[in-house]
Amino acid sequence: MLRFKNFITKKVMPKYKYSFKTTPYKHQLAALGAMLNHFSVQKKEFALLMEMGCGKTKVLIDGASFLYDNGYIYGLLVICPNGVKGTWVKEIETHMPEHVDRNVVVWTGQKTKKHEEELQSLFITEPAKVHLNILIMNVDAFTTERGRKFADRFLMTRQALMAVDESTIIKNPSAQRTKAITKLGNLARYRVIMTGSPITKSPEDLYAQCNFLDHELLGFSSLYTFRARYCQMQRLSFGGRSFNKVVGYKNLDELNYKLRQFSYRVLKKEALDLPDQVWMKRIVPMTTEQLDAYMQMKRTALVQLKQETLTTTSVLAQMIRLHQIVCGHMATDDGKILSLPNNRVKELCAILEEHGDKAIIWANYRHDIQEIEKTLLKKYGPRSVVTYYGDTPQKDRQENIRRFQEDPETQYFIGQPMTGGRGITLTAASLAVFYSNNYDLEIREQAEARNHRIGTEDKVTYIDLVSEGTVDEKIIYSLRNKINLATSVLAEDIRKWLI
Repeated sequence: MLRFKNFITKKVMPKYKYSFKTTPYKHQLAALGAMLNHFSVQKKEFALLMEMGCGKTKVLIDGASFLYDNGYIYGLLVICPNGVKGTWVKEIETHMPEHVDRNVVVWTGQKTKKHEEELQSLFITEPAKVHLNILIMNVDAFTTERGRKFADRFLMTRQALMAVDESTIIKNPSAQRTKAITKLGNLARYRVIMTGSPITKSPEDLYAQCNFLDHELLGFSSLYTFRARYCQMQRLSFGGRSFNKVVGYKNLDELNYKLRQFSYRVLKKEALDLPDQVWMKRIVPMTTEQLDAYMQMKRTALVQLKQETLTTTSVLAQMIRLHQIVCGHMATDDGKILSLPNNRVKELCAILEEHGDKAIIWANYRHDIQEIEKTLLKKYGPRSVVTYYGDTPQKDRQENIRRFQEDPETQYFIGQPMTGGRGITLTAASLAVFYSNNYDLEIREQAEARNHRIGTEDKVTYIDLVSEGTVDEKIIYSLRNKINLATSVLAEDIRKWLI
């Protein structure tokens, strides 16, 4: 198993004055010192490998403020998942010292006059002083020529620190956005990756992230040569085609040593005295209507899979159709969503009544979220619920988080893990109910970390709603056993779960 150990350079952090706006924890101060020490010996790259909830955003903000104070940078470019942009604005307001004269602009991709004026403000400098200009961009902006050109212009016109938040978003070296961001990094004076889980599937995930920092850091010119050194490969045949599959790993002590030279690792269990976590299941029997629809869909799925080339994607697609029925809805042939009589919302309400306090409800499907919201609003009143999913307007998302965290009338946060599972803090709740799950392990772990982090005071309980004897149960099994169906299980193996 790949391990990470803390590393601090021998040279002492430069003795410049810096006043924190918010007091750092001991582990945050150590991480900040390690990063600045690294930069002080003419190094330009660093990895903040801090587990979710340990406050890596504050470390980066203090680091950028320190570098600005001492004349090393005049720009900060943050690349992050789309749902985290608003969080960065809030965190900058919370942690960046007031004396730092900054201009914060969030990239939206819109071509409105107002937004264009905001973007152009990044290039206006008053004669008497130089701003710390901060540009926050979502990673998908780098799939567009306009986004790439603007970021290029931003870095070309100033000394800047470029940070990639949740850096596993660039773990695929062949992705267009990864290539664009890596190329762009060459223009930055300092480069930082930030993640609590640098490895989501295998040590291969490290290659592209480290390549962004500096292509010479690990000493390999390509993913192929990296694999040859650290991965054990086996030639397999499946579905009429042959391919190489990683079946094991080697030389990991060497890889650990290389990582320690430019990183600082913080584990939540070591850095924070957080309350315990408890995982529970609540069994939800399916209705007759659900059972009939499920068995019919299962028969249809198995017939289709026999008639087509078997791939992991095709099997997962059939699993999702079955899972939707378990959750209480299905898509008709004309694309409409048909609601099925089910016991899931009723069971959810029973759990919330038993708990009697604020709770997070995670749901994988848009239909689920809307049904839950409608039920809870009717039962508990118009201010009782906030949402955070694809249909929630961007302008409302931070306010919804604030209401849930601060307003005693707002008891329930309903979110979609794909949208709200990263970068936000929901410590007002000690209970999280997973109404319906995504099969992706990383997404599940991110969602669990929203209320088990700095600021958590009470034991955190996670409850999965499960219908026995269905794919629902098997998705839960894979998540509990740290199996990522999307990336680590072959199609034939998943197919067996449908039988």
